Amino acid sequence: MLQQLENLHRECFPHKPWCATDFADLKKSGCDIIASQNGFIVYRVVADEAEIITLGVAPNARRGGIAAAMLEIAAEDAKKRGAKKMFLEVAEDNAPARALYEQSGFANIGVRPKYYDGIDAVMMSRNL
Repeated sequence: MLQQLENLHRECFPHKPWCATDFADLKKSGCDIIASQNGFIVYRVVADEAEIITLGVAPNARRGGIAAAMLEIAAEDAKKRGAKKMFLEVAEDNAPARALYEQSGFANIGVRPKYYDGIDAVMMSRNL
């Protein structure tokens, strides 16, 4: 499974791909991973908060509802485990992802200047 995640991450993020070891380390640190043939989400729940670490969908499968479904599955799992809020960060120039998050109930709560190689990160949250 980890090799498949590595391959899918490379397809989703060719400029900054993660390797299988990165996913293994995230699992060891307490993160959860939901994956399908065309998408994945990595998130963690700590106390009453959940955080989306990364979310990716293969380019040829985008705009088909995979990311929205994975967000909802992760949110429901986090809520069952006691999380009250879910957080994430997204590159300011990633309009499709920002639109997805807004449609999924996330709202802007701040900015981390120059977080992504000189691009600001928009911090977002949603109540669960």
